[in-house]
Amino acid sequence: MMNIGIDAGGTLIKVACLKHGSLEFKKFPISQLEYVASWICGFDTAKICITGGKAALLKSSLNQEAAEIVEFEATCNGVRYLLAKNAISEDKFILTNVGTGTSIHHVDNSRQQRIGGTGVGGGTIMGLSQLLTGITDYEAIVALAVKGLRDRIDLKVSHIYAGAEPPIPGDLTASNFGNILPLVSTDQLTKEELLASVTGLVGETVATVSVLAAGQCGVSSIIFIGSSFIGNDLLKEVVQNYTKLRGALPLFIENGEYCGAIGALLYYR
Repeated sequence: MMNIGIDAGGTLIKVACLKHGSLEFKKFPISQLEYVASWICGFDTAKICITGGKAALLKSSLNQEAAEIVEFEATCNGVRYLLAKNAISEDKFILTNVGTGTSIHHVDNSRQQRIGGTGVGGGTIMGLSQLLTGITDYEAIVALAVKGLRDRIDLKVSHIYAGAEPPIPGDLTASNFGNILPLVSTDQLTKEELLASVTGLVGETVATVSVLAAGQCGVSSIIFIGSSFIGNDLLKEVVQNYTKLRGALPLFIENGEYCGAIGALLYYR
């Protein structure tokens, strides 16, 4: 007997399997939905639970029974599981899930409430990167972005207050992409610079709305999860640094991108 939890999102299908007491993870692009359905059907005695925006579509492709759980509930249950597994004591926090877009939740012990979000997320990185550089491969975008500098593209507070003491930290970005106006053409910019600035825009936006949510809810800890952080150390660094700069405590948990799938898996517990 095997338990399978699936988070079918807009970009990726994340799978958590519990087999002989061992937890295993897999991920597939959403374009392979039919393949994933066929793979799951090979486990005819498995207990299956699905969550995510594409849950109904995946469920309709199966020839066996599968339970379905609300995505927000599954994700928060998965987070609690990983916190306990890693001996992290956090009862009250903001949970920011950065997938294709970004969803923000207030978690207070056993209760969770979605309090907002933003359309800026991993899908923004993919879309703007393609528009600006023509690159469509996520791993290529990540690899190039980490080599780029943002100084010629982003306008910092210190740039505006050159020679004077700014009233807020000079490292804060005053305007994403606001420093390119003197340039004659974007041809003067490298792909690395453009991709680094796209990643910076997304990371700073996610961090800012999360910090504002934390202040609204009276908590200081923000747990960041989601598929956008997979292999993307630059995005993680931007979010982490900007969150600290804005006065909150950022936390990242290992395998956080699988929280929805883990929460679905826990449905049978």
